[in-house]
Amino acid sequence: MAVLTMPPCVSLQSVNARRRDNGGRRRCTVALRQQELCTEFERIRIDKSALKIEEACSDSELWATSLLRVRSFYDFKSTFGIQDHKKYLAERELEALKERVAGSKEGEKISCINATLPFSQSKSFPEELCSSCKYSHYGEDRVVVGTLDINQCLSLPNEITGMKPKGNEGDIARAYLTNVCVANECQRNGLGSLLVEKSKSVAQDWGISDLYVHVAVDNEPAKNLYMKCGFVYESEEAAWQARYLDRPRRLLLWIGLSK
Repeated sequence: MAVLTMPPCVSLQSVNARRRDNGGRRRCTVALRQQELCTEFERIRIDKSALKIEEACSDSELWATSLLRVRSFYDFKSTFGIQDHKKYLAERELEALKERVAGSKEGEKISCINATLPFSQSKSFPEELCSSCKYSHYGEDRVVVGTLDINQCLSLPNEITGMKPKGNEGDIARAYLTNVCVANECQRNGLGSLLVEKSKSVAQDWGISDLYVHVAVDNEPAKNLYMKCGFVYESEEAAWQARYLDRPRRLLLWIGLSK
């Protein structure tokens, strides 16, 4: 498959990029924010030698992850009470993330994979990114700059179900990527591809043979990313279902993982 590159000034988005929160705000799609991001953020070239891409292993890291997701996925139209609302959303995300990672639901296994950099190398980062997405790991302060989840399960709620593998193996050999995002300022450094490649390795360790990801049909940057990583088209969501769920229609992309 041809290698495709990501356009500048575009954020990666997750499968729940358009869900409504309790305040009525929507997680925004890449296409809707592309022009805004081009002017709002200055891109940062990062030192990849200091980059770590690993499974999250502490509550403080999961909290930093939750704050990055709120920062990446929500579009805040007003500044009134914004900090309190961000905190509420992050607390809700943290609670759900800890529950998923702990394997509270039978038949599901979740792992949160993060891209992190040392805080000492974040001098060029915006203060808001460093202060909200910083955590301590064995005495070292680091900043979460990218994240995704791997979900080992038969299907995801309100999403197209993968068709591979067939039969009973689907319960344990199928997984989905969700909540894929990279800090706006750190894009165009290949972090999205590195996160996806790490997820393939973790999935293989779990015995996963078929890995899936959902992406909005008009989200060209995300489609390009996944195709670059080897994903191919399998199916797509019916238009009526997307209208019913009040979101852009989804494609389901698949990649087979060699044993």
